[in-house]
Amino acid sequence: MIPKVYQEVIDLGDGRQITLETGKLAKQAHGSVVVQMGKAMLLCTVVSSYEAGTVDFLPLTVDYREKFAAAGRYPGGFFKREARPSTEEILTMRLVDRVLRPLFPKDYHAETQVMIQLMSHDDDVMPDALAGLAASTAIQLSDIPFETPISEVRVARVDGEFIINPSRAQLENADIDLMVGASADSVAMVEGEMDEVSEEEMTEAIKFAHEAIKVQCEAQLKLAEAFGKKETREYEEENNDEALEKKIYEAAYQKCYDIAKSGSSKKERGLAFSEVKEEIKAMFTEEELEEIGDLVSKYFSKAHKEAVRKLVLDEGIRLDGRKTTDIRPIWCEVDYLPSTHGSSIFTRGETQALATVTLGTSREANVIDLPTQQSEETFYLHYNFPPFSTGEARPLRGTSRREVGHGNLAQRALKGMIPEDCPYTVRVVSEVLESNGSSSMATVCSGTMALMDAGIELKKPVSGIAMGLISDGDQYAVLSDILGDEDHLGDMDFKVTGTEDGITACQMDIKIKGLSYEILVKALKQAREGRLHILEKLTDTIATPNESVKPHAPKMVKVTIPEEYIGAVIGPGGKVIQEMQKETETTIVIEEEGDLGIVEILGVSQEKIDQVIQRINAITFKAEVGSVYEVKVVKILDFGAVVEYVEAPGNEVLLHISELAWERTNNVTDVVNLGDVIDVKYFGIDPKTRKEKVSRKALLKRPPRPEGKPKGDRKPQQNKEN
Repeated sequence: MIPKVYQEVIDLGDGRQITLETGKLAKQAHGSVVVQMGKAMLLCTVVSSYEAGTVDFLPLTVDYREKFAAAGRYPGGFFKREARPSTEEILTMRLVDRVLRPLFPKDYHAETQVMIQLMSHDDDVMPDALAGLAASTAIQLSDIPFETPISEVRVARVDGEFIINPSRAQLENADIDLMVGASADSVAMVEGEMDEVSEEEMTEAIKFAHEAIKVQCEAQLKLAEAFGKKETREYEEENNDEALEKKIYEAAYQKCYDIAKSGSSKKERGLAFSEVKEEIKAMFTEEELEEIGDLVSKYFSKAHKEAVRKLVLDEGIRLDGRKTTDIRPIWCEVDYLPSTHGSSIFTRGETQALATVTLGTSREANVIDLPTQQSEETFYLHYNFPPFSTGEARPLRGTSRREVGHGNLAQRALKGMIPEDCPYTVRVVSEVLESNGSSSMATVCSGTMALMDAGIELKKPVSGIAMGLISDGDQYAVLSDILGDEDHLGDMDFKVTGTEDGITACQMDIKIKGLSYEILVKALKQAREGRLHILEKLTDTIATPNESVKPHAPKMVKVTIPEEYIGAVIGPGGKVIQEMQKETETTIVIEEEGDLGIVEILGVSQEKIDQVIQRINAITFKAEVGSVYEVKVVKILDFGAVVEYVEAPGNEVLLHISELAWERTNNVTDVVNLGDVIDVKYFGIDPKTRKEKVSRKALLKRPPRPEGKPKGDRKPQQNKEN
């Protein structure tokens, strides 16, 4: 039986369309949709258990995968099948998860799985911009409780014009690249990178994206209505006890308020809040706690949260005693690690990041091999967040999605400031050693200093700051340099990085509905003031990049050779290049680029790098007809001298005795001797001898002919060549 298919078309207004289709594929899932743009097709399914889990949170899994078959390619590696997700896939999962998660009911604890798969790829379509739309549409087609449709779009600015969901080629010329997630009413998430744009320009991009999202949300509702929107499923809601809530509020609120106002340290505050919680629990018997213990914890957390928020709104005082615009004390240090190519420590309050820089050749580039993208990164940043940084002991399970996301944000913040002509592959690693506040922004700051310490000529230094927002509808407060608790208790967490001239990257999670753009701009401008304050601390520590790399760090020299000489430099079986590397203790990498060979020479000793250059010059040397060269006499023969080109040692040519001087030369040593350095002119291949011809006498002034001597009346010199 042919299934009935339902479709809804979204017109992007420039000849491009997005089609939402359901009814054909994956019908046993609780909701499924195919989202198509051009030849790109995403299949998204959602399934949610009908039984609530035992945990007190939503166990939501968002999974995004790109199938190699979608682009007609095979997976790389020995096992020819897709395995663990790539960094790019993880980043897409995070983008979708951050918008979806807040819109499920707070008391919905059923295990829920959203799976998004790229089934067909189009080079002109970036599928990550469609993943949020696909996820929300699948949920709308199900009976899973969900507050409102959302969508995500990418907005880019190319030549001053905003474009929704640009192609990768268009994105290469963009100065703004933002992913925006929102419902029809409110923006919920923003993440992206920019080329030093202003706060107002960034806000305009968000507004433009939101208008496109409103259309996509409406299309989801139309499709669900045509399909036959299911009644939202019933689920076991959490118990509530208003009398108990009031009792705990009255017992805990003022005590929490006083602790919050004390300005104590993170550890002291944590102990004090724990003591109050224990006092609250002591108000009940063990039997009562077995029955209502979860509610006691829930209502205490609610009173705790309200106390902290009211303190900020009413008195402008924060947990650590700061005012809303204050930045915690900062200290920095560079060149801390003696053996790295560059290092720095950035400490802000109770957050500390130690960054290292490693310099390498193009061989160390980060290879991206995806169905949708094949490229190399010559600048990349890795972020590590060990459990001891927050005083915890937890199992190590490999690199977390959070570490991938935070590292990507810091990388995007810095990469635009790496000069285009930087000869190195540059790897930055941030080790977070303490965390109470934004460690990703600490990574940006420590990364900037470590790069400058390594001698990388950054265009401009970059700093970053994490901001918060607390609002009750009537009042609001923007918080600079938020603590971890303020992140959890606030209404918006936004991280902004940039130079003194503009924003380079951002990441925002907005938890309240209807945030006005006026408040957003104010928050961004307050963030700018904080960024500039932090930037001043960085440049006080290291004002400009070091003029050269460290003595123990590798120097990099690039030379170009004609393509035809690549084989000669490599040698049969790599013999020549391997010998050069072994003898000079260097690393040599050759890449083809058009009709040239790009030779990268990496080594600690400049003298040995120069030796490599000399040997390459010797291999690739080709004298030009009519040019003058400096040569050294390396052998004396009866009929001439063997000379070696000074600029290409090992390249020898015969300087015939007849080309030494205009006068008759009986003995070669009458004119030159072993070791002499002279100039000669190159004439190319002599048609008579079929050998290369050089001449010394051609550079000398020809003597006048004796009077009365007929032209051409001269005895030829005896040629003693065998």
